[in-house]
Amino acid sequence: MRLSKLMSERGICSRREADTYIAKGLVYVDGQRISELGTRVDPECDIRLAGEATQQQQARVTLLLNKPIGYVSGQPEPGYTPAVTLIRPENLWSEGGGPAFQAAHTRGLAPAGRLDIDSTGLLVLTQDGRIAKQLIGDDSDIEKEYLVRVQGDLDAQSMKLLNHGLSLDGQKLRPAQVAWQNEDQLRFVLKEGRKRQIRRMCELVGLTVVGLKRVRIGQIMLGHLPMGHWRYLGENERF
Repeated sequence: MRLSKLMSERGICSRREADTYIAKGLVYVDGQRISELGTRVDPECDIRLAGEATQQQQARVTLLLNKPIGYVSGQPEPGYTPAVTLIRPENLWSEGGGPAFQAAHTRGLAPAGRLDIDSTGLLVLTQDGRIAKQLIGDDSDIEKEYLVRVQGDLDAQSMKLLNHGLSLDGQKLRPAQVAWQNEDQLRFVLKEGRKRQIRRMCELVGLTVVGLKRVRIGQIMLGHLPMGHWRYLGENERF
C-alpha cells in the first residue's frame, strides 16, 4: 500500500500532508526514514513522524463558528461571502478560552463540512487534515445534530421515511434519527452531509423548512457561542 494512503487511513494526517512530510524526510517506517514519494509499505508496518512534523501538527488550530444566515461555508460564488471572513479577533468569544489569537491561525483554514447559506449554527474550520478526515471522510461516523423548524403536515409514515427510506440523487440515505422537538420543530441527527440534505428530505415528505440550526457535531455542542462569533477547539475537546 502507498505510504501516504496508509498514513491517511490510520488518521496520522491527510494524504496531502503525508506527501509533504515524506518529501521532507520526516516519516519513519519500521525505523527507516522514507523520503521518496509513492513508496509502498507493508500495511502492518510501524509509522512514526519526526519531531518537526509532530510540532507542526500541534501548532495547527481548529475553530468553532456560530455561522449566521447569509454566509457560505465553502468556496463562495460571486457575490457571496465565505464564513471564514468572520474569523477576526473582534469576533473571538471572550468566554471560549484557548490560545492567544495569532494571524497565522487564519491561514489555511478549511471548513470540515458544509452548512448552507440559509442555515445557522456550528461550523468547524480547521488547519488540521486529521480533523477534516474525521468529520467528512468517506468512513466518518460522526453525528451531526440539527434543530429544524418546518411548516406542513407530517404523518407517521412520512416520519418513518425521514428516519430511513429516502433517497437523494439516486442514492439511498443512511439511517437518521428524526423526532419532534416541539410542535413546529424537528430534531435531526445525521451521520452524513449531502448537499442541502435536510431541506431536500423535508421536501420529499411535503414539509417546508423555515429555519435550520446545527447544534452539535460529535461531542462538541454549539452551546452559548454567540451568533457570528467563534472560539478555539480546546486541547481536551474531542469530536
